[in-house]
Amino acid sequence: MSKRPPITQEMIRLYDEYTHITYDRRAFMARLTALAGSASAAAAIAPLLAADKARAAMVAEDDARLSAERVSFAGADGAEMSGYLAKPAESDGPLPAIVVIHENRGLNAHIQDVARRAAVEGFIALAPDFLSPAGGTPQDEDEARQMIGALDQAATLANAVAALDYLISREDTSGKVGAVGFCWGGALVNQLAIHAGDDLAAGVAFYGRTPDPSQVGQIEAVMLLHYAGLDERINAGIAEYEEALKAEGVAHRIHIYDGVNHAFHNDTSAARYDAEAAKLAWERTIAFFKEQLSG
Repeated sequence: MSKRPPITQEMIRLYDEYTHITYDRRAFMARLTALAGSASAAAAIAPLLAADKARAAMVAEDDARLSAERVSFAGADGAEMSGYLAKPAESDGPLPAIVVIHENRGLNAHIQDVARRAAVEGFIALAPDFLSPAGGTPQDEDEARQMIGALDQAATLANAVAALDYLISREDTSGKVGAVGFCWGGALVNQLAIHAGDDLAAGVAFYGRTPDPSQVGQIEAVMLLHYAGLDERINAGIAEYEEALKAEGVAHRIHIYDGVNHAFHNDTSAARYDAEAAKLAWERTIAFFKEQLSG
């Protein structure tokens, strides 16, 4: 059995820079080769840093406990938005709902799996494809990241509000809606909380870029914020965000998971996934939603 090549923290930081700032794969591979010592070593390490589409889902697509389907709803400008909706196969009445917001890779199999994880806990979960205005999420993740970077931020936020409105309007939901997002999606949850008023009851951001502190007073949702201890890029904004949340009296909880990296919740990324931290953060997330969206 072959051993996994050694992956350093500098390699993980390099990958984070590539996938969130530069999008320059040639430069990334050149620097990774220098760190790894050879092109062959870099070629073996790169897939471990990236997401593996072949990894099995935690909740199978055909899980008998669930009903899942592709849905469409009107975006903010009237254009059609698509998404993946999962809900319990049986319920005694309307259920609370959650918007599940993807990373900068778009709506992929992993995020659909996360929506199913929320559904088995008793929620109606909608994972919108925020690349719908650009034709939908492509198979190639580098292309998806480029497309995410080209999105109009105001229009994307408006589409997030439209997803919230869609869930509120459904007859099978209770009208109590939360949102959870990861990385790019975590940043969008923060923005959604600022702009959605009391339509958003609860927001959960996993390692999402922090918002402008001057806007934090507009948040009416209760917030749960998860951060990775080694995520220097995102964590630079935590103190200012927390200070603003306290000053504005916004109910919130912040958890920092020591010794783990950005994207620690994504089980498709072998190098960055941390099973223990991911399990704890998800348990806290579900307990939080059950507390805030009940009644």
